Amino acid sequence: MEHVDCVVIGAGVVGLAVARALALQGKEVMVLEAADAIGTGTSSRNSEVIHAGIYYPQGSLKARLCVQGRAMLYAYCASRGIGFSRCGKLLVATTDEQVAQLQGIIRKAAANGVNDLVLISREQARAMEPQLQCVAAVHSPSTGIVDSHGLMLAFQGDLENAGGLVALNSPVAKAHCAHGAITLTAEDGTELQAGWVVNSAGLHAQALAARFEGLAPQHVPPSYYAKGNYFALAGRSPFSRLIYPVPEAAGLGVHLTIDLGGQAKFGPDVQWVESAGDLVVDPARGDAFYAEVRKYWPALKDGALVPAYAGMRPKIQSPDEPAKDFLIQGPAVHGVPGLVNLFGIESPGLTSSLAIGEWVAGLLNAK
Repeated sequence: MEHVDCVVIGAGVVGLAVARALALQGKEVMVLEAADAIGTGTSSRNSEVIHAGIYYPQGSLKARLCVQGRAMLYAYCASRGIGFSRCGKLLVATTDEQVAQLQGIIRKAAANGVNDLVLISREQARAMEPQLQCVAAVHSPSTGIVDSHGLMLAFQGDLENAGGLVALNSPVAKAHCAHGAITLTAEDGTELQAGWVVNSAGLHAQALAARFEGLAPQHVPPSYYAKGNYFALAGRSPFSRLIYPVPEAAGLGVHLTIDLGGQAKFGPDVQWVESAGDLVVDPARGDAFYAEVRKYWPALKDGALVPAYAGMRPKIQSPDEPAKDFLIQGPAVHGVPGLVNLFGIESPGLTSSLAIGEWVAGLLNAK
């Protein structure tokens, strides 16, 4: 049976960042990816936003790793020539009642170490974005966008330059955790033994962890899926910055983002579904998009929104529960030496990816 130091399961942006961090420490690392390419899941179906770290509870992993990861990500992209833009974001209040929420968001952001937010008036916001309608807004200059696929290719390149490898079309069927090593069994029956295993399987992380013999079931949270539908704008974007409404319960509202090519898209909304594979965009959902977008961009014309794509948030809480933090479970929690499970790695997972890589490496190196 072949033995390697570390196996990372899942070649999304977070799995690749973890594998990169471990390989740069001199470990022999193999990434096992069930699909035929890297980053085909949640990592390829998002807004590609570099988040500032505004919304998350003080002291949470989401807050800490987003703020740390954002600084790391900008520096990494600049040093590697990966496409990005620090375009900034306007978080808008469209009613007088929402202005107090903006002030609360500024306080929450400051508690997370984000100190560059500025509350601006309607007139100041309109001077920045003439098409925008709002009562007031918060300007976040540290928010940006990134070429997520270019980023993942760079992570893969770092991994491979350090001696690691990515094995595609390699789904893991089960694992046996015992005797200071973890034996992984692929769906074709091939076995591989590793001292360290990181379950970064995203939407499938819980289902995979449930098949880890030696991991107590109480350490595997339930899986819920919050689909996010996106609609693209036909024609040129009227905005040069990202535009976000005041956040809602399960997401950040129907916001406007711009990709590096200048294409504007709206979304994601929040649609709780039963299956992680439910990724078809229902054109009828666009009807609700028009009403939400016109709250801050009343000039949106009928028929201007075209169904684009859908992403899936790997939730670990039900629709009736408040949002939960990243769940990064190491041996100190579940008692299995050498195993780290990553559950509920939704937004801001992309922004946090480099910081998550360092965090997981730290958990595995802890004695």
